[in-house]
Amino acid sequence: MNILEQILEVKRKEMDKMVESVGIVEPFETLSLKDVLSSDEISVIAEIKMKSPSEGDILPNADPVQIAKNYEAAGAAAISVLTDEQFFGGHIDILESVKKAVSIPVLRKDFIIDGHQIMEAGAVGADAFLLIAEALDDRDISTLINFGKELNLEALVEFHSEENAEIVSEIAPDIVGVNCRDLKSMTTDISYFERMAPRLPSGSIKVAESGIKTSDDLKYVSDLGYDAVLVGTSLMKTGNPGKALESLIGGLS
Repeated sequence: MNILEQILEVKRKEMDKMVESVGIVEPFETLSLKDVLSSDEISVIAEIKMKSPSEGDILPNADPVQIAKNYEAAGAAAISVLTDEQFFGGHIDILESVKKAVSIPVLRKDFIIDGHQIMEAGAVGADAFLLIAEALDDRDISTLINFGKELNLEALVEFHSEENAEIVSEIAPDIVGVNCRDLKSMTTDISYFERMAPRLPSGSIKVAESGIKTSDDLKYVSDLGYDAVLVGTSLMKTGNPGKALESLIGGLS
């Protein structure tokens, strides 16, 4: 059982415990992640991640709200917040606090398998949410994208494996993410972005995820035609994520 399968097993148990929501689904007031990633320059989604299965504790006792403010000041187009508690040290309350502190879109990054998680995201202020192709079948992906649209939340649909590149391309989500982390070995390989670039839907915003560490990496994926990157671990590991993001973006000029 790989780490994703372990996480999904926990998520299913969490969903079993979640109280069923009742009432009419009302759209939330949100900012558009797609719009802010549509800049002529490559955009950065900066991530708040306390720990991970591959890294262990990344930045213990960090202040997520201050990090979020620093990210925005450093030029982040959007902020991603890990809300999984058991494996990533996150919490939905962190996302809520972050959203109140910044004026840019906030993405809920979690292992979303149920519409209740999207409703929960919207209720605490999220503007968008992550869907992982390896965690869902194509029908579930489309269903959750459409449910998000009903709530006025956008989906970033990512894939890790080549087998899912075709599925995601056929769905052609507004925002597609290529994650270069191998879910079996948990290693990253940024050359994967080049191999996948020709297989991405032409009309989608394209996001390169994981493995981005330097301004040269940023330029590399920009030259491949990606519109944005999602960067977390390499920023958080420095101990001063905002300053690290400033250096990352500044290195392009």
